Amino acid sequence: MDNDLAARRAERGWSQARLAEELGVSRQTVISIERGRFDPSLPLAFRVARTFGCRVEDVFYPDTTED
Repeated sequence: MDNDLAARRAERGWSQARLAEELGVSRQTVISIERGRFDPSLPLAFRVARTFGCRVEDVFYPDTTED
């Protein structure tokens, strides 16, 4: 799964630490999600979407390199 979390975070001028605080997770979790090493749980994905005022599928989408 791919995401545009880093771009959305940057648009707000937020650090990874600030986003982590907003989401109630560790900075390492934010880093792992942004780098595609970790797919968030469904509740966390909904918190991310709510934080950015969008739908889950606006932030997270299928990895086009996977078959």
